[in-house]
This record gives sequence, structure tokens and C-alpha cells, in this order.
Amino acid sequence: MTHLAHIKKYPVLTLSIGILLLFAVVVFVDPAGFYNTIAQASLWVRTWFGTFYLYLGLGCVLFMLVVAFSRFGKQKLGCPEDRPEFSRWAWIAMLYSAGMGAGILLRAVQEPVFMQQNPPIQTGASAETIALEYTFYQWGFTAWAFYGLFALIIGYSLFTKKRSALMSASIQSITQRKTVTHSIDILATVTTVFGLVGAVGLGTTQINGGLNHITQGDFGLWTTIGITGCIALLAFLSVWKGMHKGIKRISTLNIWITLAILIYVFVQSDMVAVVSAFAKAVSRYLKEFIPLSLALGDYNPGEAFLTDWTYYYWAFWIAWAPFTGIFIARISRGRSIRELVLGVLIIPAMGTFFWFSVFGDSAFTLIEQWGSYNNEFGNVFSSIFVFFEQYPLASVLNIITLILLVSFLVTSVDSAVFVLSMFTDNGNPEPKRRYRLIWSVGIALFAIAMLILGNARPDIDVLQALQKLLIITSLPFALFMVVMAGVFLWDIRKRKSEIGN
Repeated sequence: MTHLAHIKKYPVLTLSIGILLLFAVVVFVDPAGFYNTIAQASLWVRTWFGTFYLYLGLGCVLFMLVVAFSRFGKQKLGCPEDRPEFSRWAWIAMLYSAGMGAGILLRAVQEPVFMQQNPPIQTGASAETIALEYTFYQWGFTAWAFYGLFALIIGYSLFTKKRSALMSASIQSITQRKTVTHSIDILATVTTVFGLVGAVGLGTTQINGGLNHITQGDFGLWTTIGITGCIALLAFLSVWKGMHKGIKRISTLNIWITLAILIYVFVQSDMVAVVSAFAKAVSRYLKEFIPLSLALGDYNPGEAFLTDWTYYYWAFWIAWAPFTGIFIARISRGRSIRELVLGVLIIPAMGTFFWFSVFGDSAFTLIEQWGSYNNEFGNVFSSIFVFFEQYPLASVLNIITLILLVSFLVTSVDSAVFVLSMFTDNGNPEPKRRYRLIWSVGIALFAIAMLILGNARPDIDVLQALQKLLIITSLPFALFMVVMAGVFLWDIRKRKSEIGN
């Protein structure tokens, strides 16, 4: 088969790999220039489109709720007789592992404490309540609405309209031009790879940092590379076995371990104080959600804070939304639109809120007992291990946390590899195993290459550059979301009319 024929038959796969190889060459030839360009471009996106992201976030939440409680909410993703492929517990476990994962371990203590020490807003509430409320805001309904919008529209396109599992299928009603559809699918593929490599790099760095903190050792680059290789291998074995025998089992294990850690810390803490803090913060979050979402009046933390935190988070969630949303869509066949929306929007958000309440309020109590705070929880990679040192069985907690970090990374990689395989197998919801092998190996090599480059150039934060690159790629997806939502409303109204007739 000639190169041209191969590209024509597998356009998304070949062109995506070509772009990634070109990107790798540019990074290795001029890493400093690459970093500076990415940093400036990501700042430009946040500066000029940050306010748009705020309105988009609120719009997504309201859009999802309106659709869920409208007459369309009863429609199933699929045929009326289709039953859910996975139990509700397995479904929640898989969508949560794909959507948040290791992030809740990275930020469990560090972010609430930072918000307490540097309150972003002044609304008359205590610093502790504001800290939890703003943390909820950045990890709550808006993030899951971004994910849920893609999940809803792709799920409807895949199972109800019987289209492919490609991003471009969501706008098939208005265009089928190959240049447009391939561009959308290639951008989704490349962005997923960037996000995944960045997540693996951060996660393995935290695992390495945890090992160093626990053992007082000095594990370096080769340990991180070894951890990356192990995660890639485990993810490959999981995705090779498929949804039921691989991804579902590891995702369910993740949730059980997470619940065990959460319950242990909760019962060792002042449970009444934690529940009270949770209730106060959730109440204020719900009551003040709209002014928070639009940064109005006293709820405006200032442009500098928004640029460093909220705009950054929103761009990051949007960049991750295509891959996460498509994965959630893939596992949601047979569920009603209402169940999908409310399940994605509310259940994982409330679980995350309680997680941050337990760890955040307990950390606030420790700081009060110490009498002073010297940035003990300031390091995002070691803060949770420092926190566990204040509890009985700290060494056991640390080991379990390291295992959970590995397991969460495995589920992030295996679900992403599954989605990438769907993209490059022309939207096949059960992609061939050779694509799973290609992307498992490719992700491992790309992640290791970035780690090696980062070690060779300590003056360049390569992982941070990848994260900032996601902010840039989030912009076209943010604009695409508006188009996609409009096309979805057109499709669903048209289908309802056809059925009615």
C-alpha cells in the first residue's frame, strides 16, 4: 500500500502521528523557544477568552439541566428497548476514574489550604468556608458539565443516530466535508495525547515524590521512567481485555480504595466539624453559583487570580472534555438523557465536594493546632503524604495512596487509549486491538521522551509546557461546543418531530 493510499484509508491515525512526530522534533530541537511560545500563547488565550470561558461554563451547566428536565430527558441513548451495558455503580466508577482520577490526590490538601491562606473572594464567610466553596467551584458542576456536554451529544449521535464514535459525527447534520471532519478528529486525537502525556508525567512525578518522601531516598529519572513503563504496560493489559474485563474492574477497584482512604481520614477527624463544613460550603456554593460563575461583584477574585486558577482550570477541563466525554458516552448506552446528565453532573461533583471537605477541613484543624503555617502543604506532589504523617498508620496510608495513584493513572491511560483507538479505527466503538497496541506503545514512548527532555533541560518545565499547550487547544473546542450544542438541539427536535409524525 502506498503512503498516499494509507493516509487516505487511515487519515486520522496517520496524520495525527505525523503531527505528533513533528511536534516532538520541534520540542527537541528548540525546547526553550517552544516553551516561551507556548507560555505566551496560553496567556493570550486566557487573557482574551477567559471571560468567554466563564459564560461558556455557566451556559453548559444551564444547558444540561434544561435538556435533562425537558420533554427530551426521557429519551434513551439508543433504542427504547436497550438496557444499560453497565451497572450504575460500575458506570459511575468508570466515568469518575476517567474524569478526575489522580487529580483529587494531587490537590486534596494543597488546594483547600492555599485557598484558606489566600482567600480569592471576600463575602463575609470564614476563610475556611470560602476555601472549600471556591475549591468546589473549580472542581464541581462546571467541570462535569463540560464533560457531560460531549458525553450527551456524542452518545446521542452514536447510539440514537447510529453514527460513528468520532467527534466530527456530532455535526454531521450540517457538514460532511472531509477537510472539516478530519480536522476536528485529528485535533481531538492530538489534544488527547498531549493531555494524557502531561497527566502521566505529573502523576509519575508525584509517585516518585511520594517514594522519596516516604523513604527519604533520592529516586530520580530512571525510577520515574520505570513507573511510566509499568503504568503503560498495565494500561495496555487493561485496554486489551476491553471494557468489561479490564477498564471496568480497575475503575471499580479505584473507587473502593478511594472510599477506604476517605472513610479512614473522616473517622479519624472531627466528623461533626467536617460534615458542618461540607454543608456550609455546599450551601453557599449552590446559592452563589451564578455570581461565582460570572465573577460578579464580591465574587470576582481579580484578573490575576482568574488567569492563574479559574481560566486555567476551565481551559484544562475543556481540553480534556472530548476524550472524557466520548468515553462516558461509550459506556452510557441504554441510559436516558436525564439519567446521563444528572449522573454525570451531580454524583461525581458531590463525591468530590465531600472528599475536599474531609481533607481540607482536617488540614485546617491541623494548621490551627500547629499555631502557624510554614507552607507544609504547599508542594502539590508531597502535600498529601505530609498530611498523612499526622495520622495513625501513616506508612500504610502512604503505600495505599501510591497504589491508588498508579491505579488512577492506569485508568486514565487505558480509557484514553480506548478512545484514541476509536478515533483512529474510523469511529468503531469496539476498536481493533492493533490500535490499542499502537497507542499504548506510542503514549509510553512519548511520555518517556518528555521526561528525558525535562531531565536534560532542567531550565525548561516540559510537563508544564504540555499543560499550557492544552490551554491553547482548548480554544477551538470551546468554540466548537457552541456549534455542537446548536446542532444537537436541531437534531433532537427534528427526531422528536419525526417520531411524533
